[in-house]
Amino acid sequence: MATLLHLDSAVLPEGSASRDVTAAFVQAWRDENPDGTVVHRDLAADPVPHLNAAAVVAGADDPLRRELAEELAAADAVLIGAPMYNFTIPSTLKSWLDQVIIVGHNAGPDSPIAGTPVTVVASRGGSYAPGTPREDFEFVQNYLEKLLTSMFSAEVDFIVPELTLAHTQPSMAELVPLAEASRAKAFDEARQKAKALATRLAA
Repeated sequence: MATLLHLDSAVLPEGSASRDVTAAFVQAWRDENPDGTVVHRDLAADPVPHLNAAAVVAGADDPLRRELAEELAAADAVLIGAPMYNFTIPSTLKSWLDQVIIVGHNAGPDSPIAGTPVTVVASRGGSYAPGTPREDFEFVQNYLEKLLTSMFSAEVDFIVPELTLAHTQPSMAELVPLAEASRAKAFDEARQKAKALATRLAA
């Protein structure tokens, strides 16, 4: 019976592209794995505190850090909603990462998270894909891939809904068809990846 740890970090509870896509992923996961467990943390509604000196010194002996680390280690797969805010991840997600990464406890080549599949829904209002004018401003995928692979040796995959502001920004009106195509692709990928992952973990 597989466990999925699901993290959302979008500020708005409704109308969020990352939340919509992670919800589709979870539903497909549940359909394929009805006896499995989904542990959901809404980091916007219930944020973890910023890392402080006492928590750094305590390490895994800090109650919250230990709870988060154990929750992560118990997961067979992880799903992270990571919308782009000001070219990077939400501060609430950064706080969770700072708390959960404990050097000498779960970080490094012998990490208990090694090999754990992590799917990141990296939504963004514009496009930062290779070849676009703002390619150099993409700090969400680059950061999370480097962090999760180097600290945890996790297996990281991305779903990227782009141009999410096209419907509300007049200057982006001509990009609406591309935005709709990106959204449809993201939902399709979420369902396919969730089904494939649930099947793989059940094998």
